[in-house]
Parts: sequence; structure tokens; C-alpha cells
Amino acid sequence: MTQSFSQLQLHPHLAQAVAEMGYESMTPIQAQAIPVVLQGRDVMGAAQTGTGKTAAFSLPLLQRMMAHENASTSPARHPVRALVLLPTRELADQVAQQVKLYAKHTKLRSAVVFGGMDMKPQTAELKAGVEVLIATPGRLLDHIEAKTAVLNQVEYVVLDEADRMLDIGFLPDLQRILSYLPKKRTTLLFSATFSPEIKRLAASYLQDPVTIEVARSNATASTVEQHFFSVQTDDKRAALKQIVRQRGIGQAFVFVNSKLGCARLARSLDREGLKTTALHGDKSQDERLKALDAFKKGEVDLLVCTDVAARGLDIKDVPAVFNFDVPFNAEDYVHRIGRTGRAGASGLAVSFVASSDARLVADIEKLIRNKIEIEPFELEDNRGGERRERLNDGSRLYRDEDRGSRRPERSERAERTSAPRPAPKPVDPFFDRPYEPNPQAPEQPAWESSAKVPSRVSANIKTKRKVAALFKATD
Repeated sequence: MTQSFSQLQLHPHLAQAVAEMGYESMTPIQAQAIPVVLQGRDVMGAAQTGTGKTAAFSLPLLQRMMAHENASTSPARHPVRALVLLPTRELADQVAQQVKLYAKHTKLRSAVVFGGMDMKPQTAELKAGVEVLIATPGRLLDHIEAKTAVLNQVEYVVLDEADRMLDIGFLPDLQRILSYLPKKRTTLLFSATFSPEIKRLAASYLQDPVTIEVARSNATASTVEQHFFSVQTDDKRAALKQIVRQRGIGQAFVFVNSKLGCARLARSLDREGLKTTALHGDKSQDERLKALDAFKKGEVDLLVCTDVAARGLDIKDVPAVFNFDVPFNAEDYVHRIGRTGRAGASGLAVSFVASSDARLVADIEKLIRNKIEIEPFELEDNRGGERRERLNDGSRLYRDEDRGSRRPERSERAERTSAPRPAPKPVDPFFDRPYEPNPQAPEQPAWESSAKVPSRVSANIKTKRKVAALFKATD
């Protein structure tokens, strides 16, 4: 089996780009998939995240399209020959950048289209002609309906992260897009798992595919150190900061389950002195790309994100991933921790488990087929050398580092009972006496006794009631 890129006999322009990117040895998925794609066969491949699937399909496709390379400025000479469909905008942008790097010494053109951005620049790029089109399904359908994307000459189709596209309901869009393509084509389907839905999709659109599975399904990378700590919800932020400080972590992904929780956590950590940015679905596409770019450049320490960043994002040398919330979907755990320990590097994955997360942890344990040990977490306390530790029942114990003794935390009621009571205030007996009228006070107020009573007043007319006034009225 071919293990080195130099043995592939790629076109000199492609080989030059591969050498400049520092690629030497192929990963298992690349070593098995590239020769099959070069033969023009359909492929259904599964591999762990971070194993180089982008190069596994893009390099052989570019190699086969080099026969159509030309320097013409006519759009008709640059029809769409390869279509790559991906589930998220960030992943589409990342794959587009990789394809441009591989083809930078060639005359092959590539473009990316996804939602959240203005269609006019995308339309202008498509009208100029591109051989490789990377797209998300929704925006591609917009261009198809606007007749700015013509797919009648497509020879190669790639469905990357197909399981994720089916999870978020893209199957009707996929079927519509595939109906616009020629029947005779090469189809490559890459997925983390071969679920029944994936197999039905493969049976419908792939012709005699070669199945490539380089690792056990849903397996996690052996280079990632995984920890599950028992931490109550109110203590998670303090535990996160403590681990970051103790381990000297420079950068990390922090995954949460909700968009609102993502925004709130990012603001809290940023106020506490950690360079933090948020990435979730409610942000505009421009904000999402800027947040991701700042994290890639090292301008941000923590990227607090939802599962929109759990799939396919390839950011090198990220040392740690924190699951601030245990994911609702067990498969998302595998993809989340795949953001670290990529390409054989070591990484750290920490999950904070609250008392209500027992069922979610059991689902992860069943998926990865490994026993998960939930470790107690010792949380530092700011009060002079003392630490507090959460017990299984949710109560806290304090430990004095100097004496080595342990004493339970007193409840508020006990503290109130043991605290010295304040001295009683002096009581004035005058205020306890009942009301007694003053015997010397006149029976009628002076302003009423001195008032003139009109002589002729009808019995049906009520006179105005006299009230005291601060100032005497003037005539």
C-alpha cells in the first residue's frame, strides 16, 4: 500500500503544493482512498475526525481534472466539474481554503458559496467560471434557482460529513441537488458512521462503491487524554479557570449546548480576564468567520461555541477541549474532542458532569464502548489555603491545608444560631401606651368656630367642609 505522497505520481504542480504544505506520509484514510478515487471508483469512507479526509478526496479529484486545465478567460471553458457539499458554513470555508492551496500552482479555479453572505460576489465568481464548487445545500439551491450555478457537466460529487447533513434535515435538499446532476458521475461519500440512513443514501446514488473504514466506528483518538469531572453547575466556570491556570493551557474550545448559554459564558469569562469569543448560530456569518479567524491567529484564548464548531474544523495545535455541558447527542462528544489531538498530536478533553447528566454520560459510554470513570473535582477556594470539594450528595467539605483536618461547611441556620445576639434596644414606654384624647383640647377647631355660617342655605346644598390651611386666604 502506498504510504508516501511522493509515490502517488501526482501532477508536478500538485506535487509542488503538497511539498510546500509539508505533507510527506499519508494517513490511513488517504492511503486507502486516494488510489481508489484515482481509478474513478465510487467510495463510501469512514474515518475518525482529524485524519485528513479533505486531502483524501480533493487531491485525486484535482489530479483527474488536470486534463481539462486551461488558461482561457472564457467562462464556457471553466464549467463546474467537481461539486463538494458540506453541512456547515465554517467547514465549507475551511475546505475551500484547502482546495485553493492544493491548486494554487494550477490553472484550475475553485469557489465557495454558503448562506449568511451577500449572493452578488458569489454570483460574479460563478459567472466567471469555476471547476471546483464547494457549497452548503441551502445556498447552492438558491444559485440553482437563480440559474447562476449550472451543474450539467459535473463529473465528481463529494458528500462530506454526510451523517451531519442528514441529522440537520438536509436529505430533501440533497435529493433535489443530485437530481440536477448527470447520471454518469463519480460519487464520494464520507461519514463518521454508516447509519441506516447513510446506507440507504449510498444505495440510491452510489454505483458499486468501495467501502473504506480505517478505524472502529465512533472511536476516539488514542492521543487525547479524557477526563470526566463531577462538578455542579454553579462551579463549572471556576473549575474551567482552575484547570486552564494549573495546566497552563494557551488555547481551548469550550462547548456548550445552547446559544444563549454560549453568549453568557463568553461574556463572563471575558470579564474575568480571559480573552474569549463566542461562536454560535445566532451570530452573523461575518461575525462567525471573524471569531474563528481570531482564534486561528492566537488572538483569542478560549473559543466558546455550540456544536456548530464540532464538525470538521481543522485548527492545528489546539491543546484542549472543554465540554462545559455534556452533549445531548453522544456522537457529538466524539466530534467535539476531535478538535484536539489532530494528526497524531496529543490533546486534553475535559467534561464537566453535573448530577443531572448521568443518562448522557451513559449514552457516551455505550457509543465509545469504554468505561467512563467520573472523577471528583477538588475546587480551590479563595479563603486562605482552604479548598472545597464536592461530594456525591452535592454537599461541600472544607479542608485546612495547614492542619490537614476536614470539617463540614456550616449551614446558614447553624451560623445564625451560633452567632452572638445583639443587645436589646432601649424601649420608651410612652410609645406603648394607648391613645388618650387631651382633655384641655377644644371640642371644635378654631377655624370652624370662627367661620361665618350663611343665613339662607337650601337643605339640598351641602356646604364645603372646612379644612386647615397653612396660609390665610386674601380677599
